[in-house]
Amino acid sequence: MISYGLSGRVVIVTGANNPQGIGATTAFAFAREGAKVVLTYKKVPRQFDENQTDKNGADRYYKANAGNADIVESKLKKMNADYIVLESDISDENLVKEIYSTVIKQYGRVDVLVNNAAAGDMDGIDTIEKITQNVIDNTFKVNVRGSILMTREFIKNRGKYGRIINLSTDASQVFAGQITYGASKATLEALTRSIALEVAKYGITVNCVAPGPTQTGWIDDDLEKTVIPLIPMGELIKPEDIAETILFLASEQARMLTGQVIKVSGGHAL
Repeated sequence: MISYGLSGRVVIVTGANNPQGIGATTAFAFAREGAKVVLTYKKVPRQFDENQTDKNGADRYYKANAGNADIVESKLKKMNADYIVLESDISDENLVKEIYSTVIKQYGRVDVLVNNAAAGDMDGIDTIEKITQNVIDNTFKVNVRGSILMTREFIKNRGKYGRIINLSTDASQVFAGQITYGASKATLEALTRSIALEVAKYGITVNCVAPGPTQTGWIDDDLEKTVIPLIPMGELIKPEDIAETILFLASEQARMLTGQVIKVSGGHAL
């Protein structure tokens, strides 16, 4: 097993209330390595059919994102992890400052930031003919503004060690059907490169992981049959695949790797 040297590191992971999600899985991975983990999340209320939440699909995904982080916290407790769970809104400048104030008070520093929280249209209107101002604003305020605010406060509270990992999507450059979501993620990739250049003088690295179709509870059996033929490796990406990549980027071994966008997609959208 790889030794990432992350024991005792203080890590913030945003968007971590879905037990099957990339955020929660990443938090578990850091906890496994002995890191102190701070999870933030915001409930996103959506209608769902409780009778359909026992299997993967939209209802399970909507329920997870509408709920709190109790299941995630329960697993962290079983791992004997050192953690904080904060319900907050990273698109709000004052709340972002409160997040960091809480973390600094508890742990004294922040070493790693994982900008995982994301918003996007789930109603099929994120096309150039149907798009609304609200969808544009709601998507960009989380995916772009929230990530920038979290990054800015990280830099302000920097210590001797610094790793920032952003989450994009493998199809960000060409995302027909989800143009605002794709544009927000393409923006995040551009920010990754620009901020990496600005903060290199502090010894901080900034990288981006771009997942392909990942089973976070959203992809039902029918969609899986449609998607898998588009993935050269022949299977859906697991949240653990993303988490392990993030661990490496957060490690000392990746100290000279910065400004990069790494697709973890099984060859999808190359």
